[in-house]
Amino acid sequence: MKKSFIMTTVASAAVVAAALGTVATTGAQAASSADAKGVERAISAARAHGSAFGLDADQGLSARSVATDKDGTTHVRFDRTFRGLPVVGGDLVVHTDASGAWKGVNAASSSVRVGSTSPAVAATTAATTAAATADFTVRTSSPTLAVYAYGTPRLVWKTQVDGVGAHREPAGKVVFVDARTGAVVDAWATELNDAGTGNSLYLGTVTIQTTLSGGSYQMVDATRGNARTEDGNNGSTSSTSGTLFTDADNVWGNNSNSNRQTAAVDANFGVGATWDFYKNTFGRNGIKNDGVGARSLVHVGSNWVNASWSDSCFCMRYGDGDGVSYGPLVSLDVAGHEMTHGVTSATANLAYRRESGGLNESTSDVMGTMVEFTANTTGDPGDYLIGERFSLKTPAKPLRYMDQPSKDGASANCWSKTVGSLDVHYSSGVGNHAFYLLSEGSGAKTINGVSYNSPTCNGSTVTGIGHDAAAAIWYRALTTYWTSSTTYAGARAGMLSAAADLYGAGSPQYNATAAAWSAVSVN
Repeated sequence: MKKSFIMTTVASAAVVAAALGTVATTGAQAASSADAKGVERAISAARAHGSAFGLDADQGLSARSVATDKDGTTHVRFDRTFRGLPVVGGDLVVHTDASGAWKGVNAASSSVRVGSTSPAVAATTAATTAAATADFTVRTSSPTLAVYAYGTPRLVWKTQVDGVGAHREPAGKVVFVDARTGAVVDAWATELNDAGTGNSLYLGTVTIQTTLSGGSYQMVDATRGNARTEDGNNGSTSSTSGTLFTDADNVWGNNSNSNRQTAAVDANFGVGATWDFYKNTFGRNGIKNDGVGARSLVHVGSNWVNASWSDSCFCMRYGDGDGVSYGPLVSLDVAGHEMTHGVTSATANLAYRRESGGLNESTSDVMGTMVEFTANTTGDPGDYLIGERFSLKTPAKPLRYMDQPSKDGASANCWSKTVGSLDVHYSSGVGNHAFYLLSEGSGAKTINGVSYNSPTCNGSTVTGIGHDAAAAIWYRALTTYWTSSTTYAGARAGMLSAAADLYGAGSPQYNATAAAWSAVSVN
């Protein structure tokens, strides 16, 4: 994301990652690779120390990912089951040394035990209850039995509700219905929507990767996991698939909304820039680190001022805006933001609720911003503004300001006990502010022609370490220490552990991380 450093002693994020020598595998790789031994050791260590975080004989562990540092330290992320049922909020990361000895654990919950796994409420009743909570047109409501472990553990019907919103955009939420009482325990969105910036409509002529097939060019990027870009056709369905863009001469769009290919060029370029950022900076091979590209659907819905990521279709969807205040949302930081939701889902899986939901949104803003900086385009140079590029207002009005989040009229500059009750797009201000301060420091400055003036919540003066180092610390914490229930206090602790791993405890980078979080009232 950013290329300059305030402290000349800071290495780039890519150099730091290489120095640490972390190797990661995911999914089936974790079970079939040489890391299987690391998983076995981690399970053994976890069983031996299970009393510390409520692990007992009724619980199973399933490895989601494995990462091994150069010194042999292994970090295995597990999902838990209880008597065969999946546990929502039961994830944990077990850390062992080169010999397999216990080094510690980060657990989302300390207790997952429920008295009974037999429901008293029928699945059909739960489906109806969950559907009634939706503020969109419901198409399906599908319950499965699970244990909900955020707070007091409960047997629940985990119910996925999908449908269509007011602008014909895809809509969805997961609703947890107590399987004993029928009460709604919790719920959060599963169609992760957010607005961003703009590319090819906004960047001029760019190079994109396409594939020649049967005498016609397809908007399929074979260099990045066969990522596809499709026309959502402004349909009223949930748009899980569209019409693949094709072209006879491999010249796409006309820099104008009059050609539907133009928005597709923007999305295609943004996905490629995000893929390259993760690969070149952190060695991550795609969203799930398995080399598989996602699909992008442009022209989704009607006058939809939003964009979204969906785990279920492994795709991004982009609205065309309302044509009055906002144009199409096919921009660099939007692509980076939405793809990062996928990365977060594949790693810490931060629950889209309360403080963990704000941290989820903030992570997407942080990495979307970093995509802008690393892409280094002339049409959309890196900045700490979210959504300024597709604004049709004069002067352009960003959706969010990382240096002083409250400037949008709703976001939080500082942590307080009530932050978790805000919409996650506004509670994200705490994390965004911390990242800006860690990167650039407090006070007034101008970067790439944009003026910033970041305050602190405790009156302190913070000196930044550069955005590359800040992003390296953030990513390490996301992939190694954070879990689905991580709060802002947990985010600070995880980033301090990450800073110690990367730069050493007591280093300038470590101290700056502590100072940045203190400056937003997270102590």
